[in-house]
Amino acid sequence: MSTTHEPTWRTALSGAQILFVAFGATVLVPLLTGLNPSLALLGAGVGTLIFQICTKRQVPIYLGSSFAFIAPVAYSVQTWGMPATLGALASASFFYYVAAGLVKWRGVNFIHRLLPPVVIGPVVMVIGLGLAQVAVNMATGKAGDQQVVPYGTALSIAAISLAATMLTAIRARGLLKLVPILIGVAVGYSVSLFAGIVDFSKVEQAAWIAMPQFGSPEFNLAAILFMIPVAIAPIVEHVGGVLAIGSVTGKDFTESPGLHRTLLGDGLAVNIVGLFGGPPVTTYGEVTGAVMLTRNFNPVVMTWAACFAIMMAFVGKFGALLQTIPMPVMGGIMMLLFGSIAGIGLKTIMDARVDLSSPRNLCIVSVTLVTGIGGLGLSIGSFSLQGISLCGVLAVALNLILPTSQSSPEAG
Repeated sequence: MSTTHEPTWRTALSGAQILFVAFGATVLVPLLTGLNPSLALLGAGVGTLIFQICTKRQVPIYLGSSFAFIAPVAYSVQTWGMPATLGALASASFFYYVAAGLVKWRGVNFIHRLLPPVVIGPVVMVIGLGLAQVAVNMATGKAGDQQVVPYGTALSIAAISLAATMLTAIRARGLLKLVPILIGVAVGYSVSLFAGIVDFSKVEQAAWIAMPQFGSPEFNLAAILFMIPVAIAPIVEHVGGVLAIGSVTGKDFTESPGLHRTLLGDGLAVNIVGLFGGPPVTTYGEVTGAVMLTRNFNPVVMTWAACFAIMMAFVGKFGALLQTIPMPVMGGIMMLLFGSIAGIGLKTIMDARVDLSSPRNLCIVSVTLVTGIGGLGLSIGSFSLQGISLCGVLAVALNLILPTSQSSPEAG
């Protein structure tokens, strides 16, 4: 059996699994912000293909709706309206182009110096642990402050879905080992059917083929200036994501195809997706978690996932059916995946042998973790940084500002 050329059907199945993994979070962002879920799926698919073109299809990364934009989008829609918000989201790509230009001009070592493991490790941990509340809320059947599924029922279903996923990942052999998330979803969905919490009304109402309703962006300077700094977080998240998938696959993607190409691909995707009304896209940590679990590093898997997402955006019944997957099922699986991301951050610190007995390193890691996981916010007029955005900026700043001890070498 060749390990490099697996059968097309198996690659397609792995692509379907990636879409399942990313689906909950991809549609959660538009559901929380008032954007269109079908456009989120279309945007994730188109964005991933744009990213693959820019990176010569070398990196096994899938782009999905960015969590960093949830609060800013909600505020912007309330303040300037939906068209101005879409224009601002399309403009958020500006920082990606600046970052890509800096990497191209100064080289990838510049980014490595700016973002050593002592910075990247805790930021990646925050990306995983910062989403912990989302996973727990979904697992316990809560949407915002509303208890959508009874607590006991939700927790039982989430536990069964999580157990099925973990057992498949650890104990399964052959093809089953490649699809732990699909098994977890299937088992959780089956239990949900018995529990009577699957609502098929959306499927009955949906058309078979439905054109997503595209947005119409307007460009409002105040909204744009508010939204552009928010991109700092996904850029730090992007670099962390590229390094994380690199540590999982054992390849340095910052060298080939190059960090400037991955940043450009992500920026172009944010730009184009924003123009037709989808939420900004970013490298998906949960997909990195899925790649880590399945050990399938083939970038073609992401192409399949992107194509399935685009198809799903136009097939009303299929999209509606996937939306019937109960929240606790996805929540149970996300508890494992978000934890896997935090594990990758910890692995980054350990692999680089970052000395945490050094007060300097301990200061950087501690402040980054607490500000990120605690969701500390900083607002100056209309400028706002919160959670991942703020902890990412703080980590970079502390690394540049804090004096280096002569006795303890820095991990870089």
